Amino acid sequence: MSGFENLNTDFYQTSYSIDDQSQQSYDYGGSGGPYSKQYAGYDYSQQGRFVPPDMMQPQQPYTGQIYHPTQAYTPASPQPFYGNSFEDEPPLLEELGINFDHIWQKTLTVLHPLKVADGSIMNETDLAGPMVFCLAFGATLLLAGKIQFGYVYGISAIGCLGMFCLLNLMSMTGVSFGCVASVLGYCLLPMILLSSFAVIFSLQGMVGILLTAGIIGWCSFSASKIFISALAMEGQQLLVAYPCALLYGVFALISVF
Repeated sequence: MSGFENLNTDFYQTSYSIDDQSQQSYDYGGSGGPYSKQYAGYDYSQQGRFVPPDMMQPQQPYTGQIYHPTQAYTPASPQPFYGNSFEDEPPLLEELGINFDHIWQKTLTVLHPLKVADGSIMNETDLAGPMVFCLAFGATLLLAGKIQFGYVYGISAIGCLGMFCLLNLMSMTGVSFGCVASVLGYCLLPMILLSSFAVIFSLQGMVGILLTAGIIGWCSFSASKIFISALAMEGQQLLVAYPCALLYGVFALISVF
């Protein structure tokens, strides 16, 4: 039995003593009482210090409402360009680029070949008048028993493309395709008069040939005058009038035959 006791004593031998428990104490209240202990050099007793009210930072009061917090910066609402009401908005035709005053001035310029053309107005891309004149030209041909709407629009597109390339080569400033189409379309107005005469009587006689030649000259002279004023091509009106006469000559052949 003595050997067994010696074995237990050797196995459970430790340096821990009951007297060490009296030396360990914890301080949970920070008052330095019997339960105080310091860990890693941090003094927990500083947490319970009293701070005077005048040394504390004042907190800003909450001025917002529930579900509606205050905003530090309120962005300005964008202002509409034409105003807040529908009365300040421009007319619909003006937004679409249709100006009846300019259409009337261009029409008078074509009808009066000797009138000086306004280059600022003629340089606009206005296709409302040309579309109406092309439709009127096709309608007068239809009254004469000729269904030529496809030829009218097809020849117009090819002629505008050819004049666009030619004028860009001849002028220094250049011109847009819409401007060329607008000028050629407005100058188609005298050709509508020729197709209207074809409804009443035949244009295949001598009177018809003279009338057709006069209408072709009228259209080409008006178109070349407008191109010269819009593109500042002084002294080149005859060079511009020649291809215009070829284009309007095709429309005249459709009206006569």
